[in-house]
Amino acid sequence: MARPRQIDQALVAQAQKVVAAATDVRQLRAAQAVLLPALFQASLEQTASLLGVGRATVARLQARFRAQSTQPQPPSAWGGRRRALLSVAEEKEFISRWQAKAHAGELVVLSTMREDLEAKLGRKVAPEVFYRLVRRHRWRKVAPDTRHPKSDPVVQEEWKKKRSQRSWQPP
Repeated sequence: MARPRQIDQALVAQAQKVVAAATDVRQLRAAQAVLLPALFQASLEQTASLLGVGRATVARLQARFRAQSTQPQPPSAWGGRRRALLSVAEEKEFISRWQAKAHAGELVVLSTMREDLEAKLGRKVAPEVFYRLVRRHRWRKVAPDTRHPKSDPVVQEEWKKKRSQRSWQPP
């Protein structure tokens, strides 16, 4: 024989408040799962058919509503940086050390940056993880110029004029 249903009037009052101010379908359904059996003496099967869910789901909705009413939680606990190596502030601090060198005109090599990060964390970091970190802080690859900084266009033109026809032949 099933145990008798315990109806907490404070929980019913809380459910009525939630139904009146619900902004989310999940909140509304959970509150209705509590209200229908309490106010209309509906069984779990009847409540399930009214809500359009299964019998077991009604029990889960009631349990979730009880848990949320005892200790309020944020609307959605999902999302965020669950597997982050560093916090956002730590990432900014790490990048800022290298950013000073980049602004000074020094060549910043990502492989050495990654080695520094691995030393800081004390473990290996996959290249793609590191590249995402760099991209997240809006760093991009800056390719070197197509000409050598010490090249002299005048000397190059002179050489083109003086060279013999046999010095270079196309294949």
